[in-house]
Amino acid sequence: MKIVVGLSGGVDSAVAALLLKRAGHDVLGLFMKNWEDDDDGEYCSTREDLVDAVSAAETIGIDVEAVNFAAEYRERVFAGFLAEYRAGRTPNPDVLCNAEIKFRAFLDHALELGAERIATGHYARVEERHGRWALLKGVDPSKDQSYFLHRLDQAQLARTVFPVGHLLKTEVRRIAREAGLPNHAKRDSTGICFIGERPFREFLARYLPREPGPIATPEGERVGEHQGLMYYTIGQRQGLGIGGRRDALGVPWYVAGKDLASNTLVVVQGHDHPMLLKRSLVADDASWIGGAPPDGDPMELGAKTRYRQADAACALRVNGPRDFALEFAAPQWAVTPGQSAVLYRGEVCLGGGLIA
Repeated sequence: MKIVVGLSGGVDSAVAALLLKRAGHDVLGLFMKNWEDDDDGEYCSTREDLVDAVSAAETIGIDVEAVNFAAEYRERVFAGFLAEYRAGRTPNPDVLCNAEIKFRAFLDHALELGAERIATGHYARVEERHGRWALLKGVDPSKDQSYFLHRLDQAQLARTVFPVGHLLKTEVRRIAREAGLPNHAKRDSTGICFIGERPFREFLARYLPREPGPIATPEGERVGEHQGLMYYTIGQRQGLGIGGRRDALGVPWYVAGKDLASNTLVVVQGHDHPMLLKRSLVADDASWIGGAPPDGDPMELGAKTRYRQADAACALRVNGPRDFALEFAAPQWAVTPGQSAVLYRGEVCLGGGLIA
């Protein structure tokens, strides 16, 4: 079949394209440019990534097309990113980027090109089970990316393949090296997609005004000054500027909350302070891969409240089509509003919502 592969310039998507080509499919590479506000090359690697994508495509023996989704990204992802920070939350734009750009704008474009499927280098799997499409964790537990894909729906999954989802990262690099792909040793990208390696505070200050205010304990004792609530997240330890204010035991400070009304950053001492441990959460803007909240035993579920976290046993209470609550068997550390709570039943990702 004709499959359009999203080539990012990285090794995972290149190997995805290579495997599909070897399987006999008609493969076309598509490079997405999603950010152009300050694409000067200092921090944004778009030019370098495009060169790497084209070089890999030449080695594989496929054509590659570049498409600009910057307008769609700004409207569908970045606007929401800024709105969340204004509201004092900590968003995860990669989740929205997957749902709105990589598996919507990109999918629509690929279908216009006559594609039957799209493919990416994500570490996840898709299977048809009982007439429905299921999103499964990637086989490599250290690289599983189903957390970032939990907002995909049945129509999107029906058109998607993840060729490296059944492989370990070490196997992906081996395949790339043996095939002579020029990016076989390229390091993985990190951080928020459009910020890259640039200083986060400097970037955010371009779009949101700085609003300094007090840093205080839950009892109201002022211990410092913050640069703006948007720059901090629950559980943060570094960069608070109050490292010298420790007790006799040298216990460090952690961000435990934000009081928007008084523009106060609330901090506590100790990693396991009660304010940093939560047994329950409420989430909204829920999205369910099966089209509806999961049925069956609500106690057979696990959830992640952040990426690279082990599934935590929990009970689900559905409050409405887009709202739910989770009760955890053990307290969860630094549950952060704006991040995603993603539910699993074993290896199957069920969907999730935004922590409210």
